[in-house]
Amino acid sequence: MITVNIDKQSSIATLVPHGALSKDDFTSISNTIDPYIEENGHLSGLVIHTKDFPGWDSFGALTAHLKFVKQHHTEIDRVALSTDSKTGNVAESLANHFVKAEVKTFSFEDVDAAKHWASEKHQAVKN
Repeated sequence: MITVNIDKQSSIATLVPHGALSKDDFTSISNTIDPYIEENGHLSGLVIHTKDFPGWDSFGALTAHLKFVKQHHTEIDRVALSTDSKTGNVAESLANHFVKAEVKTFSFEDVDAAKHWASEKHQAVKN
């Protein structure tokens, strides 16, 4: 299961996984953020807040994750990983080669800094 919240003021979505990711989680994420992207043209940031990387519950979930990234990486400006998992650093390095969005890792406790960074471009446009 995953919790998805959109902060329309800062144009960021925060994802909080609760256990291994499933195919349904990626459907839930899309169902929440796609209407926002359709209305606004993009999402300034996506913040993934998890102490440890939860993994996937199946190969189908991994495939759904990759499909989600492929479909959304040009519509999201920044991805902040707020985690203490070493997987975060690996994900940042890999993602910066394959996705348009900027990706940066923060510690789990620095979720506020992650949210601020993820929304910086949106805040600059607003001012």
